[in-house]
Amino acid sequence: MMRSLWTAATGMVAMQTHIDTLSNNLANVNTTAFKKSRAEFEDLMYQTLQIAGAENQAGNRLPVGMQVGMGVRPTSVHKFFTQGDFQNTGNSLDMAIEGEGFFLVDRNGEDVYTRAGSFKLDNEGRMVTADGHIVQPEFTVPAETVSVVVTETGNISALDKDGTALASADIQLYRFQNNAGLTAVGSNFYRESEASGAPVAGTPGDENYGTIAQGFLEGSNVEMVDEMVGLIVGQRAYEINSKAITTSDTMLQTAINIKR
Repeated sequence: MMRSLWTAATGMVAMQTHIDTLSNNLANVNTTAFKKSRAEFEDLMYQTLQIAGAENQAGNRLPVGMQVGMGVRPTSVHKFFTQGDFQNTGNSLDMAIEGEGFFLVDRNGEDVYTRAGSFKLDNEGRMVTADGHIVQPEFTVPAETVSVVVTETGNISALDKDGTALASADIQLYRFQNNAGLTAVGSNFYRESEASGAPVAGTPGDENYGTIAQGFLEGSNVEMVDEMVGLIVGQRAYEINSKAITTSDTMLQTAINIKR
């Protein structure tokens, strides 16, 4: 009976992680380029009470064994980098990546990567993120600029009233062998890790690299219906594990009361 108490407790802890993950997905349903996560689990070790294939007293081989599981534990929170829906903003500094790739941003001397292309101009005319971090390569829009044009292949140009390019640069995209291995650091940024592999730069539109859509933003890939169903299932699983603890407690109480 004591085993069941601890086993059910691991189930409650696991379901709490599951619900925490789903709650974060729902909280970011309108976050630009947010990628949903899924908690994954594995069963714990087993206590073997009878070995399958062992001989019994009659000399016969036992067809099945007797193992009692010790519960469950979370193993990972997997992030899915499927494409989100595009939102037409009409803003010339908004960019969405259609396909694979990340933008490179200099965050206080550290290279970080993002798919959220909602860029702005700072007081020096540099293209930056909402937090003021500089997009790479650094691109400055001159004061005389009338319009900014970004092609599908990543060429960005600042044009004057006559359509003459005052400044231009080529935006590169970066790919990783394992996107799910990237470390999320908040503010829509990711950092490379040993699991993700090193970033590989490429030109938008090249093989295995997406193209850039100016005036669009990529939305979150969270499906609210799926998350709500997951919440219901997680809540019921949490509830049934708590019921198992209550049942074990009742059985212990019955055993204690036998002497009375």
